[in-house]
Amino acid sequence: MFNIVLILFGVLVGSGYGAQLPPGFKFGAGTSALQIEGGWNASDRGESNWDRYLHLFPDTIDGNGDVACDSYHLWRRDVQMCEEVGLDMYRFSIAWSRLLPTGLPNYISEDGKNYYNNLIDGLLEKGIEPVVTLNHFDLPQRLQYLGGWTNPLISDWFAEYARVAFSLYADRVKIWLTVNEPQILCDSGYNNGTVPYINDPKFGRYICSKNVLLAHAKAYRIYDKDFRHLYHGKVTIVFLFLWLAPATENDTEVTNLARQYIEGRYGHPVYSKEGGWPKELEEILANNSRNEGYVQPRLPPFTEEEKELVKGTFDFYALNHYSSLLVRKAKPGEAIGKTLVDGIEELGIVLEADPSWEKGDIKWLTVHPEGLRQQLNYLKNTYNLSEIMITENGFFSSNASLNDVRTVNYTRKYLEQVALAIQDGVNVTAYFHWSLMDNFDKGYDAKFGLYAVDFTDANRTRTPRLSSRYYSKVIKTHCTDPEDY
Repeated sequence: MFNIVLILFGVLVGSGYGAQLPPGFKFGAGTSALQIEGGWNASDRGESNWDRYLHLFPDTIDGNGDVACDSYHLWRRDVQMCEEVGLDMYRFSIAWSRLLPTGLPNYISEDGKNYYNNLIDGLLEKGIEPVVTLNHFDLPQRLQYLGGWTNPLISDWFAEYARVAFSLYADRVKIWLTVNEPQILCDSGYNNGTVPYINDPKFGRYICSKNVLLAHAKAYRIYDKDFRHLYHGKVTIVFLFLWLAPATENDTEVTNLARQYIEGRYGHPVYSKEGGWPKELEEILANNSRNEGYVQPRLPPFTEEEKELVKGTFDFYALNHYSSLLVRKAKPGEAIGKTLVDGIEELGIVLEADPSWEKGDIKWLTVHPEGLRQQLNYLKNTYNLSEIMITENGFFSSNASLNDVRTVNYTRKYLEQVALAIQDGVNVTAYFHWSLMDNFDKGYDAKFGLYAVDFTDANRTRTPRLSSRYYSKVIKTHCTDPEDY
């Protein structure tokens, strides 16, 4: 009777005392080529923009991805780790410059093709579903020379690359993610926050935004037309979205505008019925451009044809979520930081964490699990979504300890909110922990991994943390607070 009462009130109990996730719910972990593969000049791999920048300016970041976790050579161990944890799915990315050394399909690397074939087949042999990201920050340097994500031809180059990847792997890969976190790629990359470290926030971020969306859309349309009827897979783009809540009751309007800028600038063209940029945001940015003396809006308008091309190019919503922030209007004369976790200078908006929230070991990560549930409901209601996958969620620690209790607590609390969102009626079907292992993350201080990696050891020894045992038990029981891990 006690369990029945709990179920009726939506607090489902598993083998421990936590919330229960549905039987069909899938658990995964993620990585990216840039952050784990290494082998930067192995065989005929082409140079990436990250390779070039960090070799030219080695003092910018403490370390580089030349070796990283050496997964180029140690992929079998990576598959073994996935099996040890009991993952249903493993998300990894293809290095564009490993598969297409010139960046274009005139030359496909046999070595690169075989590397990803081996990884995919190795996962499938263990009953683990591969989930493939086509672009996770790294870009062939040859294309960067030509303007990278600000060259309008990039959407065609990306579409050609996507066609090659689909042709090679779509018979076995059923879930494809086109571009990871354009908010970082564009808003940080063109505001001196990350590679390509181009300081042109007035134009760069907005040109990049449009080109990324067109690139994604063209790749999606290729799959839809030429591959879906053969392989029946799913394709979408990945958005990073920290939950934004009003700091006071007077900040509701500015919070809605901040959501349009950070999520809607990317999500609205893809997921809304109308397509194109959010109308209010587009008008504000166009007015800003005119007031600054520009003839054309700095946020490039979509043509009607482009709106139709981009609109509806999704099979589910892929969400990367780590934290939450409060939103308020900037005070007169108040300086606003350059990054998206500080605020939006263009709109006079300040973002900051509630001082009562638990702090992580990096500025932008504070622990506010309830924000994830609110965000999932917001996205479902805003876009009438039928499916959401959480493609990244994890806790940053600067402590390399194997006894990562804070990561366990973070994961448990956030998974509980996922369970509550599902009870709210949000169809969340999968959760990917970031990351399977410690990796290169603009240096090696960030410890996100279920497995610790010894970067001082030439063998890059991987050792399971407490969080890997916890997550393994969660996967077995579907309970967020299992016993005996």
